[in-house]
Amino acid sequence: MLSSMNWVLLSFIIVLGGGLLLSEGASSSRPPVIKVGAIFGLNTMYGETANIAFKAAEEDVNSDPSFLGGSKLRILMNDAKRSGFLSIMGALQFMETDVVAIIGPQTSIMAHVLSHLANELTVPMLSFTALDPTLSPLQFPFFVQTAPSDLFLMRAIAEMITYYGWSDVVALYNDDDNSRNGVTALGDELEERRCKISYKAVLPLDVVITSPVEIIEELIKIRGMESRVIVVNTFPNTGKMIFKEAERLGMMEKGYVWIATTWLSSVLDSNLPLDTKLVNGVLTLRLHTPDSRKKRDFAARWKNKLSNNKTIGLNVYGLYAYDTVWIIARAVKTLLEAGGNLSFSNDAKLGSLKGEALNLSALSRFDQGSQLLDYIVHTKMSGLTGPVQFHPDRSMLQPSYDIINLVDDRVHQIGYWSNYSGLSIVPPESFYSKPPNRSSSNQHLNSVTWPGGTSVTPRGWIFRNNGRRLRIGVPDRASFKDFVSRVNGSSNKVQGYCIDVFEAAVKLLSYPVPHEFIFFGDGLTNPNYNELVNKVTTGVDFDAVVGDIAIVTKRTKIVDFTQPYIESGLVVVAPVTRLNENPWAFLRPFTLPMWAVTASFFVIVGAAIWILEHRINDEFRGPPRRQIITILWFTFSTMFFSHRETTVSTLGRMVLLIWLFVVLIITSSYTASLTSILTVQQLNSPIKGVDTLISSTGRIGFQVGSFAENYMTDELNIASSRLVPLASPEEYANALQNGTVAAIVDERPYIDLFLSDYCKFAIRGQEFTRCGWGFAFPRDSPLAVDMSTAILGLSETGELQKIHDRWLSKSNCSSPHGSQSGDSEQLNVHSFWGMFLVVGIACLVALFIHFFKIIRDFCKDTPEVVVEEAIPSPKSSRLTKLQTFLAFVDEKEEETKRRLKRKRNNDHSMNANSIISRTASRRPI
Repeated sequence: MLSSMNWVLLSFIIVLGGGLLLSEGASSSRPPVIKVGAIFGLNTMYGETANIAFKAAEEDVNSDPSFLGGSKLRILMNDAKRSGFLSIMGALQFMETDVVAIIGPQTSIMAHVLSHLANELTVPMLSFTALDPTLSPLQFPFFVQTAPSDLFLMRAIAEMITYYGWSDVVALYNDDDNSRNGVTALGDELEERRCKISYKAVLPLDVVITSPVEIIEELIKIRGMESRVIVVNTFPNTGKMIFKEAERLGMMEKGYVWIATTWLSSVLDSNLPLDTKLVNGVLTLRLHTPDSRKKRDFAARWKNKLSNNKTIGLNVYGLYAYDTVWIIARAVKTLLEAGGNLSFSNDAKLGSLKGEALNLSALSRFDQGSQLLDYIVHTKMSGLTGPVQFHPDRSMLQPSYDIINLVDDRVHQIGYWSNYSGLSIVPPESFYSKPPNRSSSNQHLNSVTWPGGTSVTPRGWIFRNNGRRLRIGVPDRASFKDFVSRVNGSSNKVQGYCIDVFEAAVKLLSYPVPHEFIFFGDGLTNPNYNELVNKVTTGVDFDAVVGDIAIVTKRTKIVDFTQPYIESGLVVVAPVTRLNENPWAFLRPFTLPMWAVTASFFVIVGAAIWILEHRINDEFRGPPRRQIITILWFTFSTMFFSHRETTVSTLGRMVLLIWLFVVLIITSSYTASLTSILTVQQLNSPIKGVDTLISSTGRIGFQVGSFAENYMTDELNIASSRLVPLASPEEYANALQNGTVAAIVDERPYIDLFLSDYCKFAIRGQEFTRCGWGFAFPRDSPLAVDMSTAILGLSETGELQKIHDRWLSKSNCSSPHGSQSGDSEQLNVHSFWGMFLVVGIACLVALFIHFFKIIRDFCKDTPEVVVEEAIPSPKSSRLTKLQTFLAFVDEKEEETKRRLKRKRNNDHSMNANSIISRTASRRPI
């Protein structure tokens, strides 16, 4: 639509002046004068500087008559007086005088309009001030920017903003093509770096703004916003008014950041009137031009001669103006040396148009325009601005900027920016011979004095409506209240692990964060956390959300989370039996067949040894009982590596050594297996992890309000009919115990807390999601970044772990309840109870046999004790028998055996004597 309006305006002008425009027809190949037009407002800073530079360049080109083969270069200056109408008229007049190129226009607005004329009449148009990034060579092939596009200026500002850690900026600009499209480019560059322009303050055109009313209105709006980083992309007149009103409104004080584009550095370099106190602490940029002797000589020439004692100083655009003339001169020289002509003709398309007073045929077409344009864009030279060369996309070679800090009437250069190396404190040309390095560690700038005289980098934002407390949403939980809960039914007092972490992080911030907690939910059931997070996006309900908020993909798309302060992830919990608490756990290393085979080989080896040794070894002869004992001794002694190798034959020794080797392997395997069983929690459950849970048909419990429900249905494709909502740890335990659910899926922190009270359940498998809990803030909130830094500080100092231990490190179970298979734990008596029972029974049996034998021997051995009491009392008799029995037990067994033997002999003698007596008595006398 803009293009159509431009053509209407152009047609109207041609109707008025077409009769006055005449074509001079074709020119000779070597005209005495080669004309170049220039369209600038001579009453502007850029126009005045350009006019002086053009004359200097024209003089230098013509100082060597042979340079253009005897022709003279002539710059025709048209004073547009900052008027679009006069700019169009000037361009038309240049077509009358057959110019080979046009330098200008000064503004991007007119560049968009006049480029159509340049395209039609094939006249190259070069500008070093109309640097609108949208002036594409694809749309405007005959328009060439001889200074770096503002795209690179905005890229430099975006990297400065990133360097200082800001994420929100405000843009102030005039409503013209150059300023507007430059801000658009800035927004794109910031977005690539996860920053943004939070507000665009649009001001009237620089040429029409006469009153600061509009500026004051916008500054008041900005003063009430959070962002304190303000980019001023305007023209000199508007820019000076902005800083004057900003100072009056108290916006040049501590906490603000002002970045002015190249207009401010040009004003300073041009020595134009400016109250430098108004811009104290401001950052601005200047197109970087390498230091060279040629540049220094021109600066001296400017000061002593060219400016004619005017107050205008040499700014960087004067250097680009001078080089632009030389670009055209060199291209014309190359064209002439290649045998080209400089000729003009009527445009057939324009001549065919009919109209009563329209004489478009009077406009001249430059026949060699395309060829000259090609030589222009392939220029390679060393100018006042440094190496002059164009990339294939027509952007300038190695665009770079000086970064300037204005401090107490002084210009303090803090560094440079180049598209090649980024931010640096040394000139960018020192990097061009090295590989590019844009890493953050390689980006540096010197110290800055900010508005208010501080050297501390402002954080770049404040709380909106300063003084109002932040509204922090917290979930009003019905269960797991160790994380978040009300304090004794209070309406706004909160306690819990998450709250303590938040408060500790806030204390580490370098600025106060007044806040109040607002509950979300009714406290009877756990609230829906997705709804809670959505409340942050509106900016009405909550300014942030604090609590047990899982950082999941769906939520990160609408809010910014802090650094996670606790790891989380979904896990599976199921009922388990602990196998190593079985009293017969020591038998588990071997299966029953293994025990049977091992015992059988003890018998087989013993039998083999007996066969080998029976005929040659006395120890294997004698009563059967003795031989059996000897066999068992030789076979079982191999387990203790104490067999009597010297008492057996060679063959027997060989068999015993082989059996010893086998026993070594068996015992080492048994020991390793038993150690693993008794030192590692061995859990048994049909649910092994999430995979078996998915493949099973059992029902699955989940916590009300958790994202686990959606995850299981959307990501794991588990039917919703299998899912059972549960509200509390008590419901978890009941559902698992009575079989309502086969397992429960929930986040790890909840499960750890649940298992600290319920010991009959355990985590099965590994966590199958990886996430964490964080605090939610609106998108691009600077507070989210500062809180993340604070949370990392808590972690590094150990305070985060202390808070965790204070709230969550508790257990009512005697052993680690939630351990998975593979987690180590201490041994307990339950694991060895079976062994102790076997040993105890063996001891009791042996003692029983022993005492049975003692009592039997005591009864046989009737002590010959005479109690010399006339009438012995029963009590005395029992005491005497007890003492006699204890003395018998204490007596050495050999003595008892000798006494028994002696008694038996006496009994035999008495019996013999008795028999003899009875025999003698029976004999006849």
